[in-house]
Amino acid sequence: MIRRYLLAAFAAIPLAGALAALPLGGTLAAQDAPKKKIDIEPTIEKGLEWIKRNQQSDGHWEAQGGAYPGAMTGVAGMALLMEGSTLREGKYSDQLVKAVKWFTDRAAPNGLLGTPNNVAERSHYIYGHGFGLLFLASVYGEEDDDDRRKKLEQILKRAVDFSCKAQTDKGGWGYVSALEGGNFDEGSTTITQLQALRAARNAGIAVPKKTIDNAVDYLRKCTTPRGGLIYNLSSSGIAAAGQERGPITAAAVACAFSAGQYNDEYAKRWIQYCKENIPIASGRLSHDEYQSYYLAQAIYVLGEDRYGEMFPNSDPKDRWRWSSYRDTMYEYIKNAQAADGSWHGGGWGAGQMFSTSVNLCILQLEKGVVPIYHR
Repeated sequence: MIRRYLLAAFAAIPLAGALAALPLGGTLAAQDAPKKKIDIEPTIEKGLEWIKRNQQSDGHWEAQGGAYPGAMTGVAGMALLMEGSTLREGKYSDQLVKAVKWFTDRAAPNGLLGTPNNVAERSHYIYGHGFGLLFLASVYGEEDDDDRRKKLEQILKRAVDFSCKAQTDKGGWGYVSALEGGNFDEGSTTITQLQALRAARNAGIAVPKKTIDNAVDYLRKCTTPRGGLIYNLSSSGIAAAGQERGPITAAAVACAFSAGQYNDEYAKRWIQYCKENIPIASGRLSHDEYQSYYLAQAIYVLGEDRYGEMFPNSDPKDRWRWSSYRDTMYEYIKNAQAADGSWHGGGWGAGQMFSTSVNLCILQLEKGVVPIYHR
């Protein structure tokens, strides 16, 4: 039986009534007084150094008790890539080389990135596969060493093939492959796979259009009349109002934007749901790192003007703008950093490593280094 505890980690509880929080469209409106831009470079440097110190000798990162090694190595590697380092140069080049080697040494002949026989990830290896594919695809796009590039290309092709075969007949993904998981799927794993596949396609790796189309259709079917996404489709295939998950909805927006779908009907419904239901920088929510990771990507892509272009009849004073989000969220993240450079997690198994990596990804979006996060 598949362990379902990652639901709590990657799909926070419904947000109605959660904390005394204010949605972005409120206190972060354009009429707020301009603030001095926050100096976040010391914060970023301390965080990156913490990640460097906590890399294992064989090149991977892990959560408490050795949990989630594939997912943690993928997301920590992304944080280092976003600093600007590559496999050939940069402050964290050595750490990136070791992380890539860890993945490539463990890539299975069937394409799976990870170690499903490892008790720390065998019941939820799709997360590790997804974040690993995202990381390796981002590395591959900048790799100019012929031998390493050819090896990475073959690994990525097999990894994409594994993802396609692991997809369920409804278009989503679960914690393990469709065959092993009894065709179970849910939104957070689906988003992780979808973004990874798009990163692979951006890097020049062929990805079947049908796989992407089926995944997008799955997310649309998970959308309720209120515009939010539910955790997974029931046997009836009905997305009932009241079951929406803010983190999965925010992740869906980020995926839609990464594909340039700014005028898509569902992308608009998702973003409106997020705007009305997700509080920003207003205290901890249950497992909020996943939500913040994707919502920040979405608002970064909006920039200063795109929300108005998407919703031309909206009140200009109430539109989402990256600068307003950045000022509020960056100050919140900066103040939450621990003295050692890390951020404490929300209480689930991935905790400190995931929270630190995610916050660093958010703080480095404006560097514009990694293509999947570009505007």
